[in-house]
Amino acid sequence: MTVRYGAVAVVILVVVLVIVVLSGSTPSTPAAKTATDVKTVPIPASLHLVADPPTTPGYEGVSIPIGPKLATLASAATGQTVDGVQCQAGEQLVSHVHTRLTIFVNGEARVIPYGVGVPGAQAVQTPHGAFVETGSCFYWVHTHQEDGIIHVESPSTSLSFTLGQFFAEWGIPLNATQVGPATGKLTVFFTAPGKKVGIYKGNPADLPLGDHYQIQIDVGTPIVKPVDVTNWAGL
Repeated sequence: MTVRYGAVAVVILVVVLVIVVLSGSTPSTPAAKTATDVKTVPIPASLHLVADPPTTPGYEGVSIPIGPKLATLASAATGQTVDGVQCQAGEQLVSHVHTRLTIFVNGEARVIPYGVGVPGAQAVQTPHGAFVETGSCFYWVHTHQEDGIIHVESPSTSLSFTLGQFFAEWGIPLNATQVGPATGKLTVFFTAPGKKVGIYKGNPADLPLGDHYQIQIDVGTPIVKPVDVTNWAGL
């Protein structure tokens, strides 16, 4: 009897060890789902911030940064499901919210191109820049203009999405030390409606996309004062 119990104990120990080895010594942190899951710290008074670079008016009512594109769409997804996000023939508007993403590299603005998440994007020219109207399909997370507005349009209110999924569609990396082709020390600002902007210390890929959330990522220095959208122009 003692031998049998001893054998069972050994089997259990082996199973536990296998699970630990396969899962890694440090469990991964699950991605945040809403703004309430995002833990930020106040911006220290000692942090030197420079003024926002100039912008130009945007068709969606939010200003467009002036600068080169962070990256092209050369590696963007072409219709296959990416990181759980599907591309469908039309826009899915059961849930429709907007997050603003702003990126600076060494103090200079980087533009998020229109058509991320819209394979075969067809844009019309407006008095305030190009605007995507059609494409071969629409991912649930996409951009219509170069104003940094990420449209989250999905067929269910129970679905949640992260900035990492948007970058996965774009086909460029995003982690704690890299934003597309730009690498270095990141300063990540996050704010949600009614909250003060704070600094997020985690992996920006885990940040949630939600209604009127604002995310700013600065790579290197100088660090730009957090851009604040106060008028969403009906978005």
